[in-house]
Amino acid sequence: MVTGNPLLMQTSKLCSCRSPRPLAIIALRTSCSPRWSSSNSRWKQRQGRDMFAREAKVQGLKSRAAFKLLEMDSKFKIFRSGQTVVDLGYAPGSWSQVAQERTRPHGRVIGIDLIPAQPPRGVATFQGDFLSPMVQKLVRDFIARTASQKASLKNKGVGVEAGSEEPVLDQPSYIDRERHASEEVEVNDAGESAASSVDVVLSDMSAPWDQTSGFMSNTLTNPYHRLMNTSGVAFRDHAGSMDLCTAALQFASDTLKPGGHFVCKFYQGAEDKIFEGKLKRMFGKVSREKPESSRRESKEAYFIALRRKQGVLLEPEDTR
Repeated sequence: MVTGNPLLMQTSKLCSCRSPRPLAIIALRTSCSPRWSSSNSRWKQRQGRDMFAREAKVQGLKSRAAFKLLEMDSKFKIFRSGQTVVDLGYAPGSWSQVAQERTRPHGRVIGIDLIPAQPPRGVATFQGDFLSPMVQKLVRDFIARTASQKASLKNKGVGVEAGSEEPVLDQPSYIDRERHASEEVEVNDAGESAASSVDVVLSDMSAPWDQTSGFMSNTLTNPYHRLMNTSGVAFRDHAGSMDLCTAALQFASDTLKPGGHFVCKFYQGAEDKIFEGKLKRMFGKVSREKPESSRRESKEAYFIALRRKQGVLLEPEDTR
């Protein structure tokens, strides 16, 4: 266990069984070995010297990025039990790990990413391009459907087993599904209100590099599929991150309930002040944060927007 760093020491203290609510980084275990590898020797050397990368491996986290979200949650109190969280650009899954643990019990975490990755246990995921309207519609429909089912089960008094986060139900028969077909129509009619049931939208997305070769079956080592890369050109990285932040904010405008929170990564540059203004129109409190676990040489930072205002939507001109 790494000592001397306040953030890591804070998380280590919560490993005690006397703690009423252990952190995600203590309680969770992953079912697969980490996939973070590189042929670049300098990258490997940096990872070996990075105390957050070492600690993430020791504690079973999918990446060091978990410490960034843990630090922001510790400061801004983003999560609470029972929330519905959407994690945009979830791969490899460390933010979803944190969200899943912090929203126990009865929380729901939904991840979306272009990268094929093993999701943390209990996290529902979609593999696809978030910028695709079809993918966003699938996610919104899933949120609306599960929210309606959750409300229906609550009204019917369906119980939950001890230690389980899912209601106890038998699988419906074909006749049952036909019988409730009309109810599903009503759910679709109320889709707009049901979809506005998300408590937190997280975005750790980064723009992929252009794919110039290798248009066959590729692995996570292909930069086109790895959204965690930057080009090294500051202006290009900044412009791409602002586009992704705007797309994430539009999704939050469509799905986030009043009082909900929004967290997004961006690369600092000329346009981030404009985006900050959009956030301030929609949320009660907006902060910039560069977590301690974010590398000093990186231009990345995070907007934390808290308490969405009632009835305030992202205007069409704000998406340009």
